[in-house]
Amino acid sequence: SKEKLFSDFSPVTTEQWMEKITADLKGADFEKKLVWKTNEGFKVKPFYRMEDLEGLKTTDALPGEFPYLRGTKKNSNEWLVRQEIKVESPKEANAKALDILNKGIDSLSFHVKAKELNAEYIETLLNDICAECVELNFSTCQGHVVELADLLVAYFQKKDYDLTKLQGSINYDFFNKMLAKGKEKGNMVQTAKALIEATAQLPKYRVLNVNALTLNNAGAYISQELGYALAWGNEYLNKLIEAGVPATSAAKRIKFNFGISSNYFLEIAKFRAARMLWANIVKGYNPEKGCSCKLFAHAVTSTWNQTAYDPYVNMLRGTTEAMSASIAGVHSLEVTPFNKAYEDPNEFSMRIARNVELLLKHEAHFDQVVDPAGGSYYIENLTQSIAAEAWKLFLEIEEKGGYTAAYESGFIVERVKASAAAKDKNIATRREILL
Repeated sequence: SKEKLFSDFSPVTTEQWMEKITADLKGADFEKKLVWKTNEGFKVKPFYRMEDLEGLKTTDALPGEFPYLRGTKKNSNEWLVRQEIKVESPKEANAKALDILNKGIDSLSFHVKAKELNAEYIETLLNDICAECVELNFSTCQGHVVELADLLVAYFQKKDYDLTKLQGSINYDFFNKMLAKGKEKGNMVQTAKALIEATAQLPKYRVLNVNALTLNNAGAYISQELGYALAWGNEYLNKLIEAGVPATSAAKRIKFNFGISSNYFLEIAKFRAARMLWANIVKGYNPEKGCSCKLFAHAVTSTWNQTAYDPYVNMLRGTTEAMSASIAGVHSLEVTPFNKAYEDPNEFSMRIARNVELLLKHEAHFDQVVDPAGGSYYIENLTQSIAAEAWKLFLEIEEKGGYTAAYESGFIVERVKASAAAKDKNIATRREILL
C-alpha cells in the first residue's frame, strides 16, 4: 500500500504564511527585515512557493534542448576536471602532466612561452599524452596563437590522431588584452580568421575566448560579469560575420571562461541564465546548425575573495564555488589552489584543488543528475531575475555601439571599479559577507 505521508496535514496558503511572519515580526517592516536587495539590482523574497513559477517559461525547458537553460547534455552532468601548468621546461611540464593525469585530471591547461615554440617543443610537451583521451588547452602570447595552432595540427597529424575527435582550446582573446592591460595588440578579425582556418581540421577546438573570469576577479557583480560577457561574445560574432565568416563557424569557436564567486545560489542561476541568453543571441544570426547555439563554459573559482590571512578558509570557499558551477552544469571546472593569493601553488594545494572536484563527483555524485536545480521555486526565480538584469546590461552595451566602443569610452572599466569599491565597503562595514 502507498502511504500518503502528508495526508494528515492540511495545505498552508501564502496568506497564512504571511500572517504568521507578520505576527513574528512584531510590527517590524517586512521589506526591511526579510527582503534581500541584491547587488545585481533585484529583490529576493524570503520564501517562494509553487505559484511563483506561474508564467516562467524557464520551467518548460528540457536538458539538452534549446535554449539549453537546463544544460547542453541530456544524460549526465559530467564535467572535466582541469588543472593549469605553467610551462618553464617542456620536459618537466610533461612529467607533471602525466603524473596528474593519473590522479583524476582529464583536462590539461598549458601556458607556453611564445619565444620557445617549435615542433620539438610541442613533441616534448605532449609526449605520451593521449590527445584523444584528454582535453588539451593552450595559452601563449596573443601574437603567436596562429603559430601555436599550426604546430599543434602538424603534431596531431604526425601522431595519426583522428583530428575530428580531439577536444581542446587555444586561449585567444583580443578583448581581454584590452581589459586587463589597457592596450590592443594586432588585428582581431585578421588573427581570429587565421586561427579558425588554422584549426579547420580540429572542429572541436574552441579558439575565440571570452575571459569573463577577469571581470569576476576584478570585483564585478554577477549580472555585470554575465551581461558584459554576452556583449563580449557578440562582438566576436558581429565582427567575424561582417568579415565573411559564417555564423555557425564563428559561434562554434567561442568559449566562455567564467569566474565563480561565493554567492552560492546566484552563481547557479548565472550559468543557467547564460546558456539561455547566449542561445537566443546566436539564434538571432540564423546559424545553419542549432548546436552552434550551445554555450561552451569553463569555470574557475574566484581569486577576488581569497584571503592570505587565513588561507585554509579558501578551501571552503573553493568547495562551495565548485558546487555552484557543477550543479549549474559546466563543461569543465578548475578549482583555484587555496594558497594562490600569496605564493605559487605547491603539490599539496594543487592536490586539494583536484580532490574537491573528485569528491563532488565520486562521493556526492554531482555528475549523475542533469540540472538538479531545475524546478526549484527559488532558483528558477533567481535565473529569471539574473537573466533580466544581464540582458539590460547587454542591451546597454549594444546601444553604445558594442563591446569595443563601450570599453573605449571607459564605461565597462568604470562600472566594474565602482562595483568592486562598493563590495569592499560593504564587507568592511559588515553589510556583506564573503562566505
